[in-house]
Amino acid sequence: MQRRTFITSLSAVALSGTLWQNAARASSTLAGESPYGPLGAPDANGVALPAGFSSRVVARTGHLVGGILWHPAPDGGACFADGTGWIYVSNSEVPLIGGVSAIRFRADGSIDRAYRILSETNLNCAGGRTPWNTWLSCEEIFRGRVYETDPYGVRGAQQRPAMGRFKHEAAACDPDNRVVYLTEDEDDGCFYRFVPDVWGDLSSGRLEVFCVDDVWRPVPDPTPAVLERQTRHQVSTARHFSGGEGCHYADGVCYFTAKGDRRVWAYDATRRTVSAIYDGTGTLNGVDNITGTRGGDLYVAEDGGNMEINIITPDRVVAPIMRLDGQGESEITGPAFSPDGTRLYFSSQRGTSGERAGTGGITYEISGPFRR
Repeated sequence: MQRRTFITSLSAVALSGTLWQNAARASSTLAGESPYGPLGAPDANGVALPAGFSSRVVARTGHLVGGILWHPAPDGGACFADGTGWIYVSNSEVPLIGGVSAIRFRADGSIDRAYRILSETNLNCAGGRTPWNTWLSCEEIFRGRVYETDPYGVRGAQQRPAMGRFKHEAAACDPDNRVVYLTEDEDDGCFYRFVPDVWGDLSSGRLEVFCVDDVWRPVPDPTPAVLERQTRHQVSTARHFSGGEGCHYADGVCYFTAKGDRRVWAYDATRRTVSAIYDGTGTLNGVDNITGTRGGDLYVAEDGGNMEINIITPDRVVAPIMRLDGQGESEITGPAFSPDGTRLYFSSQRGTSGERAGTGGITYEISGPFRR
């Protein structure tokens, strides 16, 4: 089923910065078209795309790519510039052997090599890139950790316990306010920020939680050892979100998704307020990983739903830009643009097999005239 849906609610506060700065407040559905046009028939890779776009498979779980076997259950990812080429990193959301793999691409898009940058960790789900070109890989387990990893494979990974021990999902760096935002995948999860003692060094700092009165308050014990002291329950006024997922910061706004209520939230870092820019009443389902472009477009991947990545434009149009057919038991993960904005990488975590172990994972690349 092809679809074009539109945001049904932009409530409370107009967003700041270049991104969404002209968004008007509205309570009704706005008609519009995808900037790329409708999706066509699925191609040879089972990917439905607008005219002018093409897809290729760059890696499959258990198959050799760039000299290594690609990991199971590929999840969160990001791209990093590397000379005339670039690197795509991808988490592995499986227990005990999770970790992160990286693929280096040459300037022409061909694969140069692949390698591991983190191993023997648990359920590495999402994460986030830093302004100093490291990848924060987050464990989605009870008392999960954040690992700071080197996409270039030179330095060893480092645990960052000061960023909290909880069921981590994603991270987004805010260089303007020198904080890192963090989401938590629990039914009553919280929205956090980590304030490092020194920007660029995540080894020490203060973990804070966003509260119902729009105030950030310190979490007394960021690394609790017992169930009764979990971070999300330590501050009585903490605001809770149902199933925190992806996280993306741009131009004074941190966007994050919550799969439990199908909302895309926006935290205005200037006004320190949170409002929903997509309220879940449209047909964008299973909101999960999120990324964005310099031009202000957001891209939201679906966990389930129609297995689509949807664009949300600054004028509030929501529409699919790709769809995977025959993979209804999977989820789309790790959307990230190449440094020049012409290629979009993502994975189908379980592929056509739908196996929870992620043995059928597939990592894709889409090329085309993306808005930048």
